[in-house]
Amino acid sequence: MGIVSVLVAGAAAWVFGAIWYMALAQPWMEANGLSEESIDRANPAPYIVSLIMAVVVAGMIRHVMVMSGINTVGGGLMVGAGLGFFVAAPWIVNNVMYSQRGKAAIWIDGGYPAIGCTIMGVVLALF
Repeated sequence: MGIVSVLVAGAAAWVFGAIWYMALAQPWMEANGLSEESIDRANPAPYIVSLIMAVVVAGMIRHVMVMSGINTVGGGLMVGAGLGFFVAAPWIVNNVMYSQRGKAAIWIDGGYPAIGCTIMGVVLALF
């Protein structure tokens, strides 16, 4: 595992996020009080920043795996799922609750890091 595996894992989770949010665009917009007209799709900043943040998260997951001596796909799956479902997603729940957004945002925005981190753990273990 090295920088290439971190880049690939981050990119894999980012692509998953694109698919996730495209599939759930309408309920996500409703949960966040947005409309198609209110979203600036021409602004590349959210896409660039989300890719960079996915790589940052993948780097931390790699660090946890290396420090823990985890190098199997099953181990990577458990580390990624554990961090995603039990660290990242609960923070998303807090954010949604305090921002008083629609509760569907809990599942949509919480599901992305939960599944995305799981993907990262598996990809990192494969390298």
